[in-house]
Amino acid sequence: MPEVNRSAPPTVGGWTRFVTARPRLALLAALVITALAVFAGSGVADRMGSGGWQAPDAESTYATEVLAREFPASQPNLLLLVDSGSAGVDDPAVAAEAARLAERLKAEPGISGVGSYWETASPALRSEDGQEAIIAARIGGDEKTAGETLDRLAPAFAGERGPVTVSLGGPVAVQHEMQTIIQEDLLRAELIALPVTLVLLVMVFGSAVAAMLPLAVGIVAILGTNAVLRGLTEFTDVSVFAMNLTTALGLGLAIDYALFIVRRFREELATGADTRTAVGTTLRTAGRTVLFSALTVAVSLSAMLVFPQYFLRSFAYAGIAVVLLAAAAALILLPAALVLLGPRINSLDLRRLLRRRKKAGADPQGATAGGPGAGSAGGADASPGRGWASLGALVMRRAPVFAIVTTVGLLLLGLPFLGVKFGTADDRQLPASAESRVVQEHIRDGFPGSPGGGLEVLAEGQGSRADHADLKARIEQLPGVLRVEGPVAEGPAAYYSVLPKGEAVGEETQQLVRDLRAVPSASSLDISVTGTAAVLVDSKDAIADRLPWALAIIVVATLLLVFLLTGSVLIPLQAVVLNALSLTAMFGAVVWVFQDGNLSGLLAFTSTGDIETTLPVLMFCVAFGLSMDYGVFLISRIKEEYDRTGDHEHSVTFGLRHTGGLITAAAVILAVVMVAIGTSRVTNTKMLGLGIALAVLMDAMVVRSLLVPAVMKLMGRSTWWAPAPLRAFHRRFGLSEGEAATAVAPAAVPDPGGRGGPEEGREPSAETEEISDASRDIGEPARR
Repeated sequence: MPEVNRSAPPTVGGWTRFVTARPRLALLAALVITALAVFAGSGVADRMGSGGWQAPDAESTYATEVLAREFPASQPNLLLLVDSGSAGVDDPAVAAEAARLAERLKAEPGISGVGSYWETASPALRSEDGQEAIIAARIGGDEKTAGETLDRLAPAFAGERGPVTVSLGGPVAVQHEMQTIIQEDLLRAELIALPVTLVLLVMVFGSAVAAMLPLAVGIVAILGTNAVLRGLTEFTDVSVFAMNLTTALGLGLAIDYALFIVRRFREELATGADTRTAVGTTLRTAGRTVLFSALTVAVSLSAMLVFPQYFLRSFAYAGIAVVLLAAAAALILLPAALVLLGPRINSLDLRRLLRRRKKAGADPQGATAGGPGAGSAGGADASPGRGWASLGALVMRRAPVFAIVTTVGLLLLGLPFLGVKFGTADDRQLPASAESRVVQEHIRDGFPGSPGGGLEVLAEGQGSRADHADLKARIEQLPGVLRVEGPVAEGPAAYYSVLPKGEAVGEETQQLVRDLRAVPSASSLDISVTGTAAVLVDSKDAIADRLPWALAIIVVATLLLVFLLTGSVLIPLQAVVLNALSLTAMFGAVVWVFQDGNLSGLLAFTSTGDIETTLPVLMFCVAFGLSMDYGVFLISRIKEEYDRTGDHEHSVTFGLRHTGGLITAAAVILAVVMVAIGTSRVTNTKMLGLGIALAVLMDAMVVRSLLVPAVMKLMGRSTWWAPAPLRAFHRRFGLSEGEAATAVAPAAVPDPGGRGGPEEGREPSAETEEISDASRDIGEPARR
């Protein structure tokens, strides 16, 4: 077989020299910066909000702001549920105590618009059994101020108060309790994920020293992102939910990048390269791949910036920051550590002793297949990733079958998403024992109509009394209206309270919002509608309006980046389609589990019959970016081998052989982190964690292992096609993993099964075998 011409070994220069020239100084600077990040990011969760689902430029947002300013009593966000027991709310002693509570509440700083059943005699504020009633008030200020006010009020008002028992509820109480629970759950998730991740990393690397490096990179990324988010809270609203993404991506991507870089570094050491040469080659190959991967993930997350809801924008802030910081740590700090460690990267190999004992017990003479005395045949059998190579060869021999069966299977898993119903987050996100949820359930189940789900119609202008009476009559005639109260006037503005017949955010109430906005009124009156259902309608419209732009950003940027990596026109298109296909199982599972309520008992959540509107957008952007992360790892290795050999099928097998175990191990570790996030008691966080964990595993174990090789086999050498102008563009501006190599003639290329390639005939070193064994511990399929 003709010898393959290779370029000269890479020299240390440029970026490599910058990173590795003073490794101790680089690590010391990183330690100082990390310490500053800990200080700068302290208390970040306390400055975050727990809302952000409404569009700031929507009609409902405008009406809410006007009503809160002009009519505080119309927008109560604090509800005191007064339980009179068997005495009844009309008992004189109960009424007297309730009046005292209301007066005390009015005197509290930051409280406005206090009203109660005992003051207004409104039937909407009295339970149907007559044992409970409501004192409603409004806490002013932003979410942080409102939370501090609630903490101050709770000890003074909640609990036994003479003949009554008082519990606190309302939107402020729900959001504040949700924020507290998320912080507690995040700490528990970290305590679960970190030790489990460390164990898995030891299984992958064998060496405890090597296993600690990815964790160090992840911790630096997380702490740095917390500092970035803390700075952003000075200028804009940031959702507390974003901290979950910070932890998940900080650990997950840092581990992915560190796995890829450390794996390549150990491979270079195993070939006999010195430490600095190995670091240089690693940065020129795996380092470029990590850079491309980080860019693709960051672009996917940046698409959420086009949406007006700060809930989604917060995930873009956190995601972009943690991805770039993880990549920076992997490309700067990690190489510096590798320069200092050198071959000691393999120290404290916790599996080597066990493996030696096993070999000694099986064959004391050392003649075990694949062992040092096995000769070339043994070396061939033990070659790294042979199981993945066999899988790749099998898939390509039956490419049409694998392509069709896998695609149909993924589409079937996604079918439940066709029945998705969009809603809004409410108290049922919280665990059943949460006080604010208990209060809201009492109100929802025991009070007439829907006291917390009414609609407000704001009428502005110099309308006459007759104009307002006519508007009220028109509203009362609409289907879906149970009762209309008002108007309550203050200067040129007035408002009407509309109690719907249906559920607070049901389809009937959403239609009522649209009908109210279409009601003709006197030309002197301008009408705006707000309320829970109106916020949902506006949120859905805002997402629908901007979703095409977000998808365009993701698709165009992905096509461009993958083209720069590969020089192919078809591979970027394939990447977009297959990545989207890998998400079908996640979306189908989200609807089947969280909307329809299957497994709700096992997973300990309450199904509301719908999915929060922003969650599918968030999950798509995150999961798509992670899919591209694994896609870039695989494609870059295939491209490197194709440039070297010119053989398409062998290159696909080679890429799967050398990245299959790595990708699977990385996916399993990231899934562990996401499942830890999914143990949250808040339903949306549970859905985010478990959904993305499923998407990551499906992408790594099904799409990358089966569908990608099958599709690339069917496309053949046309996979690498590009028109002449684009080829010229790529030669000038494109980047790819691996050093330049002279392609060999097809006749000199090994067969696609990987049994006659240039790697064959060379007995793998012990180090390479250890890497392969570690990957197989988690990810390699059973050998045939």
